[in-house]
Amino acid sequence: MQGPQDSLENLRSEGDINQSPLRSKWSDQNIDEKTRYWLEEDAKYFLHQSLSTPCLNVLKGCSGIYIEDLQGNEILDFHGNNVHQVGFGNPKVLDAIRRQMDELSFCTRRYTNIPAIKLAKKLVELAPGNLNKVLFAPGGTSAMGMALKLARTATGRYKTLSMWDSFHGASLDAISIGGEAVFRKGIGPLLPGCEHAPPPDPRHCLWECGDQCSLKCADYIEYVLEKEGDVAAVIAETVRSTPFIPPSDYWRKVHDACKRHGALLILDEIPHCLGRTGKMFTVEHYDVVPDILVIGKGLGGGVFPLAAILARDGLNVMTDTALGHYTHEKSPVACAAGLAAIEFLEEEKILEKVIDVSGHAMKRLRDLQSKHGLIGDVRGKGLLMGIELFHDGDPSKRACEEAEQVMYAALNKGLSFKLTMGNIITLTPALTITMSEMDKALDILDQSLTEVKAGCRTT
Repeated sequence: MQGPQDSLENLRSEGDINQSPLRSKWSDQNIDEKTRYWLEEDAKYFLHQSLSTPCLNVLKGCSGIYIEDLQGNEILDFHGNNVHQVGFGNPKVLDAIRRQMDELSFCTRRYTNIPAIKLAKKLVELAPGNLNKVLFAPGGTSAMGMALKLARTATGRYKTLSMWDSFHGASLDAISIGGEAVFRKGIGPLLPGCEHAPPPDPRHCLWECGDQCSLKCADYIEYVLEKEGDVAAVIAETVRSTPFIPPSDYWRKVHDACKRHGALLILDEIPHCLGRTGKMFTVEHYDVVPDILVIGKGLGGGVFPLAAILARDGLNVMTDTALGHYTHEKSPVACAAGLAAIEFLEEEKILEKVIDVSGHAMKRLRDLQSKHGLIGDVRGKGLLMGIELFHDGDPSKRACEEAEQVMYAALNKGLSFKLTMGNIITLTPALTITMSEMDKALDILDQSLTEVKAGCRTT
């Protein structure tokens, strides 16, 4: 029988728990009457779900790296659902949207439009290797569904191999390949043929490689590909959002195994595309070109839902059937936003700034690790950063309660971030963040860790 604690542990995966005792206490002391009214209205009319409704707070504004609630509190947003690469309310993006809405607000099926063509061309120019075919979708989950369909048709196979603890979206096909209990439990039969492998997780490696990684996790993928013999695709996040950073040779070894066994390699960069890791696409860090690259979130400029798959020309094999066929597949307004976001990244040399600011931030985080015993690990790539809290230097002793206390202490001081797997503080600010803004956020994190260490409650 599953007890209350087991239930909480299952929820501590993709994000923080939205109905915990600490959240109730924080709400009682920080939410005013007007906000409480709107939260109650929200809870009244929306279906409830873990990680979301009932909600934490009500927002009335967002700009740059900040969000603002109904009470006028400005909060540094180091969460942002990973859509805010160019910052919230980016003027260049908003201007492009306004112009496009006045000119062509919607593109009827059977027609195309210039913003969609220009964005597709730009993505092909930026993409590594021979990823020269594009298809848009209204969201990352939909794009992942298109990638799965394309892999089936191109290979004549239907089996997949993906990672435990991975997240690729919340639809039935996406949770079939995904590996988080909070999305899979109690749903019933999922897609057949969905095999799972241990992820390249240096903190919880099943093979105990020690100081020198042996890449046995990559060997396991080849083992499954060989034994199954008919896997259509290996699907994985290039870098997991926790974050866990695979060794430099990992994707090369997996890519080679896919080629030997006739499986496609599909990499999911929905949360991190367009510069978060210091490269336009995360896979550029690994000198590998997948068969299909799935992107989204920041592609819509922090305003519109927009995602895409990028595939090599040899996979253009579904001309006689529908691959996506979404109503807003070539939304001119969303594509104008995406094109403006990319132009902003290039014109303002944002990727160079990401490297500078992230280098400074990682040094400060390691200093915090030396100062605070709860921080067991610091890791990241670019402005995808995380610190893992555990006790006594033992990764198996996860400091989940303390991590949640740190989160609410930080919220009280004006910093929002995401908790992952219960004890990992994930930090993903807008790529436009300045050095002083980063220091302000890390000062708040330092103060919050000190409070929790001293036994000060966050509420």
